[in-house]
Amino acid sequence: MAKEIERKFLVTDQSYKQLAERKEEMRQAYISAAIDATVRLRITDDKAFLTVKTRNLDVVRDEWEYEIPVSDAEEMLQKCARTSILSKTRWLVGPWMVDEYHGHLEGLAVAEIELKTAEEPVPHVDFIGKEVSDDPRYFNSTLALADRIPD
Repeated sequence: MAKEIERKFLVTDQSYKQLAERKEEMRQAYISAAIDATVRLRITDDKAFLTVKTRNLDVVRDEWEYEIPVSDAEEMLQKCARTSILSKTRWLVGPWMVDEYHGHLEGLAVAEIELKTAEEPVPHVDFIGKEVSDDPRYFNSTLALADRIPD
């Protein structure tokens, strides 16, 4: 089991695109979006993962992630998903991951950073705005159930 310590921020501009070292295309959905334990399927370019996460305790939660065959993930997305399939581009900017959503969430971009401890200071970058780490409307499992960008 690993601990995920993550903080999230809304993005204020698209300067992250010029700063990005690379980008990845992702599709993901949830087999379970229950508040106490989510089970996510994600296909990133040519790899697929099944991830189980516990409820957030502040910005910390338990996480188990397993690589699975892409063909299995494709089939599970079609047969087992209990949410819509989120489509997004992830831009990698140093320690930052900026998710630019597509489809019904077009226009939403959220920057995430994984930390070693909950007390670790967040490095400043110009493209981050309001912190939404504790706002459940911006959890991916919630976004997968939403029909529009949160107000």
